[in-house]
Amino acid sequence: MAGRFKGSILKLLKSPEIFGADAFVDGTWVEARSKRRFEVEDPGSAEVIATVADLDASDVDFAIASSKAAFEAFSESLPARRSQLLLKWEQLIRNNLDDLALVLTYETGKPLAESRGEFAYALSFNRWFAGEAERISGITMQQAAVPRTTLTIKQPIGVVAALAPWNYPVAMLLRKVCAALAAGCTVVCKPSPETPLTTLAVAYLAYEAGFPKGCLNVITASLENTPSVAEAICRHEAVKKITFTGSTRVGKLIATYAAQGIKKVTLELGGNCPFIVFDDASLDQAVDALMRLKWGNSGQTCVTANRVFVQDVVYDRFVEVFVQRTAQLKTGHGTDHDTNIGAMASRRGVAKVVDQVKDALRQGATAALNGGPIGNCSGYFFKPTILTNVTLNMAVSKEETFGPVASLIRFKTEQEAVTWANETSMGLASYVFTKNADRLWRMFRKLEAGMIGLNTGGMSSADSPFGGIKESGYGKESGKGVAVDEYLITKTGCLTVQDI
Repeated sequence: MAGRFKGSILKLLKSPEIFGADAFVDGTWVEARSKRRFEVEDPGSAEVIATVADLDASDVDFAIASSKAAFEAFSESLPARRSQLLLKWEQLIRNNLDDLALVLTYETGKPLAESRGEFAYALSFNRWFAGEAERISGITMQQAAVPRTTLTIKQPIGVVAALAPWNYPVAMLLRKVCAALAAGCTVVCKPSPETPLTTLAVAYLAYEAGFPKGCLNVITASLENTPSVAEAICRHEAVKKITFTGSTRVGKLIATYAAQGIKKVTLELGGNCPFIVFDDASLDQAVDALMRLKWGNSGQTCVTANRVFVQDVVYDRFVEVFVQRTAQLKTGHGTDHDTNIGAMASRRGVAKVVDQVKDALRQGATAALNGGPIGNCSGYFFKPTILTNVTLNMAVSKEETFGPVASLIRFKTEQEAVTWANETSMGLASYVFTKNADRLWRMFRKLEAGMIGLNTGGMSSADSPFGGIKESGYGKESGKGVAVDEYLITKTGCLTVQDI
């Protein structure tokens, strides 16, 4: 596999043998039938770090057949065994954390500290779902109107298709895969073409941990082949469940494929999340939360604060503090230890952010902190930018930015804040900062989002249900009971006992 990596990255790794650059199917590395490969770039330098097997739709059958065959035995495995395998997998990932975090930084552009943070978050799913595997249960109850007893059992649904994004490739992979494996399902994973390397290494470690061949297969494909490969996976008759994290546009296509096969689906889609600061809030608390939400992963996060609403009484002071804090951040390559903000994932992403900022300034917004793209730089960098005097008709308000731009909007009343916050087709997350307990409860009820941060910007955890409403998708990932249920079917039995 060493020949598939470019540059000096292999020399930096302690255990290069865990990294492959071909698809991983049935416990082995697999090239595309066509022998085609695609390039993976380091966003921080725009240099090619690896060439990866470029599978097409004709390669899909083999991978799914492997997972279908593995399901026959794995679905009957004891819950305790599945739990043990998840924990062993976690330990192997921890043993290789330095290498994995480094490659993740080279794939995504995010700072090394953020890469390690992603793994810490990701591994919480191994531990959580190891416990959930042993808590799967049905019910027994006496029917109310007739002398019968109702029994239910829960069984794994079958082969799962997991389509993971590029912004948090490991965390999103493990959030899906650990739940599916805990339920007794097998998984065919399709990583983003921007970030296949850490996904492949993590899948290889699952096999090393003892998961049977075919339990976790990884199909790699270029940006060009991704649409046809994803469609072939989703439409395949052996796939019984689809879980996808990505854009609303692609989510709608996947929902269409699933509907034609009557397949169970979990969709975690785009967000246009409001962040509301009332005049009685702790400004330090709100700014601390916004710093993490807005600038983490260069703003390329589905639950990031996309529209920042600040009540007029504290608006100017909030802007002052937020600008001062942000101006201290350093943008640079993710491997530089003093970097706070790394590269964006692609040139396309930078171009979108540039267009949104230009649109806002043209319509009257002001750059309180004028960052922008870094000239004479080979990587895809955009320094943090803070826009004030933003209005609802600007692109930064109507569209998900997915970049390091903060858009601040002044509001007067609580009703104004609620109305403006809900003026979006998205409904993934919302954030509210106030010390008024009654107002917190009102906002919790009135804001149209699947997750509400109440005086906090952090709510993603293995034990909390994660998912949106409206065009941000449906179904839940993580959380007690609900996440594993996404990968189970319920059978009902009725029992009549004949009297002697």
